[in-house]
Amino acid sequence: MLADWFRAHATTLTTLDPQQPLDDLEPLREIVGDARVVAVGEGAHFVEEFSRARQRVLRFLAERCGFTVFAMEFGFSEAFPLDRWLRGEGDDGDLAKVSRAAAEWGARDLMQWLRRHNRTSAHPVRFAGIDLPEAGGALRPALEPVADYLREVDPDTLPLVDTALEISDRFLTGRGSGATAGPAWAALETAEQNELTATLARLVLRLRAVEPLCVSRSSQSRFDIARRRVEAACHTDYMYQAMNALLSGRGRAGDLSVREIYMAESVRWHLERAAPGTRIVLAAHNNHIHKTPFSLQFAGGLTTLPMGQHLQRMLGRDYRAVALVHTADHVPEMYPDPSAAVGFTVAEAGLEPAEPGSVEAALADAGLADRITLTDLRHAPRDAQGAPLLNGIRFQSSHLSTQVPEAFDAVLAVPTVTQDRTVRF
Repeated sequence: MLADWFRAHATTLTTLDPQQPLDDLEPLREIVGDARVVAVGEGAHFVEEFSRARQRVLRFLAERCGFTVFAMEFGFSEAFPLDRWLRGEGDDGDLAKVSRAAAEWGARDLMQWLRRHNRTSAHPVRFAGIDLPEAGGALRPALEPVADYLREVDPDTLPLVDTALEISDRFLTGRGSGATAGPAWAALETAEQNELTATLARLVLRLRAVEPLCVSRSSQSRFDIARRRVEAACHTDYMYQAMNALLSGRGRAGDLSVREIYMAESVRWHLERAAPGTRIVLAAHNNHIHKTPFSLQFAGGLTTLPMGQHLQRMLGRDYRAVALVHTADHVPEMYPDPSAAVGFTVAEAGLEPAEPGSVEAALADAGLADRITLTDLRHAPRDAQGAPLLNGIRFQSSHLSTQVPEAFDAVLAVPTVTQDRTVRF
């Protein structure tokens, strides 16, 4: 039944080349409707085909549907200088100077394409970050700009920032992601851990208290950015404990969602401060844009409350989620590696045949595994009790059991997978 349904409802796309005509993507217009935020996922990190598909979808939504902001699973604080570069500041070869993370974490081609797009298109887009600094692996990218701001508007608060940075440098120097930061945090004395948390709490409360003073000496916009950066630091501090607990087998249900709620609230933050009618294309992993809670088997079955669930609660029908999947028999996977600066290495993983009831198995059974397809899932078939027949989707190199039509509005599938050659680890 699923194979027949996909044969009848999947639209075959002609190419992944973002420079080619966009007419084949017109079915996406109905899926998106009037939504203010459209999330475009990826079933695995570091896949070239997913990056090119996102570029095409972004171009379609910008040129034909009026979207003007491209938000990404990228540091809220770090995105501001990158946005300026993407809109023409500096030289074309400056990406690594502006953002080492964008240049080395698989986003180089996307960012270079976006800079060219903004220079030549009648429909340029602004870039926005939504995530914790370095995906939870650092505090300096968030707090250093806050220190610069406070030197100008409230020097009395600077000692709190200095204390937080002094403690963080004791365990974060040389770390490259949340995967390494958590265990490093655990090596601190309990008193130091508690001092970091207390200092950041005092900092955010102090900022709230002196908002009128800070705004009078700067602007509301600059204050709001500084406060959001401090909130990023607070959420990141919590994630050190959560990641260490996960890696040591003591994780608690929902703990990892501290990062998810920060990302969702960052999307809302950008929406609330944008011009009326602003629409956002949001790029993040399928597991982040997912609209319902799910359990991660590799994490002992812990329940995750993803960003997409929070956005669905905040925005309702103004939020749409499009999953990106593939039908290949291999995929780049992240393998834990304590000796690596980022805590993992990337290598190809062979895949077992897709499980029955999954999106990938249904596409294969429908004879569509060798094509690029876009499928509207909002009217996918259900059983007599109303449960969706599509009950699984690939997550990295594993399988995620989930009611797919409840989690995503549509799915875009590619037949091949190529590891991003720009990844530096």
